[in-house]
Amino acid sequence: MVKPIATCGSEIWATIGVDMNRLFTWERKILRRIYGPVTEQGMWRIRNNQELSELYNDLDIRAELKRKDWNGLDM
Repeated sequence: MVKPIATCGSEIWATIGVDMNRLFTWERKILRRIYGPVTEQGMWRIRNNQELSELYNDLDIRAELKRKDWNGLDM
């Protein structure tokens, strides 16, 4: 539900690397809040990006935007 809102109208954005990295960071921040921390040996820690990728099982926001760009060229 969050990704469609964040990428709405992205077909017309002039995205650069900095913007893509900011979106990726924002997406990971949201996913960390959704999935929450984990406990290891009695200590709490935040999930790393690999764990989030395994749990989320979807394209990250950067890959999604690139896919939309390529699909937009077919018009």
